[in-house]
Order: sequence, then C-alpha cells, then structure tokens
Amino acid sequence: MTQDSFDDGSDEDDVPEWVDRIKANVAGEVRRRRKEMGWSAQELAERCKELGHPIPRNVIANMESGRRANLPLVDVMVLAAALETYPVCLIFPVGYVEKTQELPFQHLVPTWEALRRFTGEEDVPGYDVGLVPDFELHASLVRTAIAALEEEERARFATKAATSRAEKEEAERQRVKYADQAVSAKYRLRHLRRDLREEGATPPDLPPALGDVDPSEPDTDTIPEERL
Repeated sequence: MTQDSFDDGSDEDDVPEWVDRIKANVAGEVRRRRKEMGWSAQELAERCKELGHPIPRNVIANMESGRRANLPLVDVMVLAAALETYPVCLIFPVGYVEKTQELPFQHLVPTWEALRRFTGEEDVPGYDVGLVPDFELHASLVRTAIAALEEEERARFATKAATSRAEKEEAERQRVKYADQAVSAKYRLRHLRRDLREEGATPPDLPPALGDVDPSEPDTDTIPEERL
C-alpha cells in the first residue's frame, strides 16, 4: 500500500516505512545522476574510493535496486560529492520526486517544501536555528566591507587621475562615501564577532583585507611601564 493511501485515512500499519521512502529517494537520485554523468556503478565506486570512503560496486548496485538494508549518512555525503551534487539533493530530489515525507507517519508534502525546511531556508515556528542567521549576517558584512574597500581604492585612483577640479572633487566624494561604508561594515563585524565569542562560538576566518576588524591581542610578554 502506498503513502497516498495513508493520506486517505488507511491504517498506519499498512504504510511503508518512512525510512524506506527516504532510501528510495536517495537510491533513485544516485542512479539518475550516475547515468546522467555516463558512469557505471564501478566508476562511481572508484570515485568514492578516491574521496577516501570506499563504497563497493555491489553495495551501490544493491542500494539502487532497493536491496540494501541501511544507508549511512556518511555514504550519502560521499556519494553526493562523487556525483558532484549536494547531499540534500539526494535526500530530496526536487523535480524528480513530486512529494515525500519529512518524518514517519506524516502526510506527503511537496519535495521542494521539505528541502527548504531541511536546510532551514523556510522557518519552522518554535525551531531553534542556532547561530546560522549570525553567520549569514557575518558573510554579508564581509562582502559589503570588501566591496566598499575595493570601490574606495578605485575612487582614490580616480582622484589622482582626475584632470579637472570637478572630477577630483567628485572622485573624492565617492572615496569618502565608500570609506564610510567600509568603516560601518567593519564596526558591525567587530561587534558581531564579539557577540559570537560571548556565545562560546568561534567566528569565521576573516580575509586579509579585514585583518583590522578584530582588536589586537595584548602583548602578555610586555610589562606595563607603570610597573617597571
């Protein structure tokens, strides 16, 4: 009996396991993607081995045919990398599986919606998103600061290359504008990174151009003059 029958009110015991549906999603998408790339199961197995996590050809064949009993997460991760796609695209094959389940005994939902909730792109009331929004903001501020610094440098060059007073003044106005944008983004980054550390988290690495965002560490080997 199919999951559609469960949606119509049939007995739960007649419904295929949710696990089987997820495994079928992955198996079908692995097979589709493998054939799209023109690979045999053996070639896919060899690629998985190259990535450092061997998955034998017979295991891949059994998975694709539905005979494999389990499907470890690590296998999904390596298969996705081998097939040059994302793990979530194997679990929720948007466009190839119309509807799927997110949890056992739940009604079928559009695969696209399930994927968006799985990745956190769609908010679920009451769910804790952790520090994901903070890291997204961090990435946005880094892009803003880098772009502003690049534009400031172009404006500085334009100021030097100006052939008239008007051109020079306009270029200088642009330079100041972008310099202010860079300072503002760096200021917000500094405070965001401080808040992340106070949460016990490690902020992302900064590009060299933003090396002045974090306050410099005090030199513990230097004795303050007043104590000499």
